[in-house]
Amino acid sequence: METHREEARLVLGLGNPGGRYADTRHNLGFRVVDELAQRLGVQPGLDVCGALWASNDRVDLAMPQTYMNRSGYSARCLSERNGYAPGNILVVYDEVHLPLGRLRLRGKGSPGGHRGMESVIENLRTTAVPRLRLGIAPDEAAAAEARRGEDLPDFVLAPFSADEMGTAERMVRRAADCALSWVDHGVDVTMNEYNG
Repeated sequence: METHREEARLVLGLGNPGGRYADTRHNLGFRVVDELAQRLGVQPGLDVCGALWASNDRVDLAMPQTYMNRSGYSARCLSERNGYAPGNILVVYDEVHLPLGRLRLRGKGSPGGHRGMESVIENLRTTAVPRLRLGIAPDEAAAAEARRGEDLPDFVLAPFSADEMGTAERMVRRAADCALSWVDHGVDVTMNEYNG
């Protein structure tokens, strides 16, 4: 296993592969990586460690092509292959416990019931993995209902409504801004600017 290179950073967007899932709430992590790729002038396409991967002199990008609950395989394989320390991997994913449009960046913590993040933590063997969660609940009441787990799979695998689309697009752009701030300034500075 390669030793960790302090400067090596990876933004790992979580989602499900295939056109059928492309516009669902559960694929926001992929959409953020696509936005970053466009801004950085790279195209994730190389299949590395079961993920679409692209590299830029500023940051590397990846989208695991396993299903959500197996995302950790790619995280571990890429970490071993490219020397990312767990603290230098930013995992980006949807969060049903946050209202639509809200971002929440953390440097570590539990997976909070998210299967993709659960898999990443299990494979990297640490909870000290930065994560950027993107709110997908229509409002506070829906977020509270989601915490009870009712109809959760149907909800996360559905597309945004026409009324929600504008908010979702703005959130993706803001999440890309947040990810680049994390690359340049780290978790603490970026949390102060983007959380809330």
